[in-house]
This record gives sequence, C-alpha cells and structure tokens, in this order.
Amino acid sequence: MTIQRMDNVLIVVDDLEAAKAFFAELGMELEGETTVEGPWVDRVVGLKDVRSDIAMMRTPDGHSRLELTKFHRPLAVKADPENAPANTLGIRRIMFAVDDIDDVVARLRSHGAELVGEIAQYEDIYRLCFLRGPEGIIIGLAEELS
Repeated sequence: MTIQRMDNVLIVVDDLEAAKAFFAELGMELEGETTVEGPWVDRVVGLKDVRSDIAMMRTPDGHSRLELTKFHRPLAVKADPENAPANTLGIRRIMFAVDDIDDVVARLRSHGAELVGEIAQYEDIYRLCFLRGPEGIIIGLAEELS
C-alpha cells in the first residue's frame, strides 16, 4: 500500500476567523489552533521566514480534517482570476455529504456563501450543488436521496 489515508486538506485564507465560522456553520469542529514558524516550516513549504496561524477543523465523524492557514510572513498571494470558474486547473472544491442540502445552503448564505450554479438532482441518487464561500473557496454539497 502506498498511502494510509488522506490526513487533511490545506486552504490558505486571509480572514481566518471568517473561514473558521464558515466551516463551523457547515458542522466542522475546531480541533486546535497554533502558530508555526522557524527553519523546519521554511524547509517544508519552500518559503523563507514563514510565520502562519493554523486552525485545524474536523468533520463530525472524526475522519477528515481541513487545515485553514493564515500567512503573516510571507504574505499570501492571490490567484488570477480570483473567482476562477469550476473548469480551472488545480483543486477546485471539497465535497461534503450532508443530510439536508437546503438547510445547509441557507445557513452558509448567512456567512456570505453563494451558489455557483444551482441545486441539481443526479438521477434518483443525489441532490448536489457548489457554493463559493469566503476567500472564493468552492465547496460541494451532496445529499443522498433515499
């Protein structure tokens, strides 16, 4: 076997508090926070003089984590275009399974989230949508139909 599991996904943000609130509203739990800096961080991320704050968010089932990182040094850079479309190369979204997609969308809208397209049904299996949240982060929501 090559890997044991996927440990976490990193999202670089400018407003760490807004990102934590957004993912907490989704149902994730704050597992811990820390600040990292020093030569070992520089070597791992390939940057010099790094100082960043990290918030680790955990899914309710305890199996998945999101690492939200705010860089103080060096400052984060913005990607172009800032609100890139779904067909842009690279990681475009993180998908979450939810019980009630309409409720989750309504709650996340109170944190500034906007639908990228619309809530759509795939056969008799799922209702799905993409939402753009803080920092332009795109998440997917999937509600399995019974």
